[in-house]
Amino acid sequence: MKLLSFDHLVLITSNLEKCLAFYERILGMEPVYHHGRYCLYFGMQTINVYPQSGSVPAAKHPEAGSLDICLRAEGNIETVRQELLSRGVTLEHDTVLRQGALGPMQSLYLRDPDGNLIELGFYQN
Repeated sequence: MKLLSFDHLVLITSNLEKCLAFYERILGMEPVYHHGRYCLYFGMQTINVYPQSGSVPAAKHPEAGSLDICLRAEGNIETVRQELLSRGVTLEHDTVLRQGALGPMQSLYLRDPDGNLIELGFYQN
């Protein structure tokens, strides 16, 4: 077997409206409701959003605020940093150097309304 990529991941939220607004307004994802659930689309990826555990199968201990993800971003990290700050986002860490799946990258960290840690990773061109 050869794995290709992630297809989707599931995010549990304690406040659906705040969650969807954050990912749309701050990160530019497109919320779509279909098949009885909300999904957040960006690029060729999707995040399924559940207001509580209840889907089967599910993680053994699904809990709002337990997600820690890194999203690849493009553009100038300082421009994005300033954009986030202008939208009222509090950064967890300022620009830091990290090792990503494709090598060295610069990252910014922020939290969504549930406290999930969101890393925005920028690879050098």
